[in-house]
Amino acid sequence: MGRHRKIVVLAGIILFVLLVAAALYIFTPFLFIMGDRAHSRFFSENAYAAAAEPKEIYNVEYAEHIDLYDRVDRIPFDKLESFFQENLK
Repeated sequence: MGRHRKIVVLAGIILFVLLVAAALYIFTPFLFIMGDRAHSRFFSENAYAAAAEPKEIYNVEYAEHIDLYDRVDRIPFDKLESFFQENLK
């Protein structure tokens, strides 16, 4: 495994641990958005399982991880809007 790959893997592990820690100890609404084809989907699924209520998970069909950053047509703005309207009262 190359040096760059090791750094990326380590960074992913650190971010996952921080996300799970936040999900366990912060009792604020969580919305996990992930592409159903994302290689990183398990991060969101595991953090969702560990998170306290209220929480919600939303799958974007036919989307990979990077699609939710680079493809504006794939970002579920309607879901974001409804989640914020419901939970930021």
